[in-house]
Amino acid sequence: MKFLPMAELLGRAFKGGYGVPSFCVWNSDSIELTLRTAARLKAPVILMSGPWEFTFTGPRQLGAIAQALAAHYEVRAALHLDHGESLEQVGECLAGGYSSVMLDFSTRPFEENIQGLQQAVRLARPRGATVEGELGLIGKVDDLTVEGAEESTLTDPAKAAEFVKRSGIDALAVSIGNAHGTYTTLPRLDFERLAQLRECTGIPLVLHGGSGTPPEDLRKAISLGIAKINVATEIMNAVRGKLMNDWRDGKNMWVPIAQAAAMKEAEKVQEKWIHLTGAAGRG
Repeated sequence: MKFLPMAELLGRAFKGGYGVPSFCVWNSDSIELTLRTAARLKAPVILMSGPWEFTFTGPRQLGAIAQALAAHYEVRAALHLDHGESLEQVGECLAGGYSSVMLDFSTRPFEENIQGLQQAVRLARPRGATVEGELGLIGKVDDLTVEGAEESTLTDPAKAAEFVKRSGIDALAVSIGNAHGTYTTLPRLDFERLAQLRECTGIPLVLHGGSGTPPEDLRKAISLGIAKINVATEIMNAVRGKLMNDWRDGKNMWVPIAQAAAMKEAEKVQEKWIHLTGAAGRG
C-alpha cells in the first residue's frame, strides 16, 4: 500500500465519531510494528516522527524505510511530520514521501504562524499532502519531555476561525488543558472550549499529549471533534522500561533480542490506543 494523505483518514474519523491514533516511530522496528498492529486490527493509523526522531536517521531515509515496509501491508495509513521546526524540514519530509506535515510555529506571533503555514500548504498541495497547524501553546509536563512549550496557553476560539481560514490547514492542534509527557495529575480538559473550536473551525482537531488521558475524557473529546490523538510518551516508557528492567536483571543482553522484547511492550500500548480511540475495524 501507499501512504494516504492524513486528511483522508481524519475526514472519515471526524464524520464517523472515532479517532485515529498517531504513533511515534523512529526506526524500522517501530514502523513495522505499527503497520503490522494496524493491519491485524484493521485500523487506520498515523505514523509520526519529528526533529527528535531524526537525530539518527534523517527524514528522507526514514521515509524511504517506511515506504518500503508499507508495501508489505494492507492498511490505511499516513506518514506524518510531527512538530516540524522549519519550512526546510517540511520540504525535506515531503521529498521523502511524507503524506502529512505539521509546521509548528505556535510559539511565534499569530501572523507569522499563519504565514508559515500558508507556505507549508503551498509546498504540500502539489503532492496531495495534508498540513497540520497549532494555535495556542501545548505545554509539557516536565523538563525531561522534549516536545511542547514551556508553558501552556489555551487555544482562543475567537481567533481559531480566522487562523484556519487564512492558513488553509487541514487539521488544527488545540490546547485545551492537554500537555506533552507523563501526567503527574490527571489533565482537566476544557470541553466547552473544545466544542466552540469544533463549531468555529469545522475541521478535524488534534489532541497532542494523548498519553495518560482518561478513557472517558478521550471519548468525550472525540465526540467534540478530536479526530487525531498523538501517542508517544506511553510507547517510549514501555520500550525504555522493558530494556532497563531486562538489562538490570541480566536478561536479553543480545541487543536484537532485547529490542524485540521491548517492542512487544510497545505493541500492547498500540493495541490499547487503537481500541480506546474506536479505530479498530475502521480500516
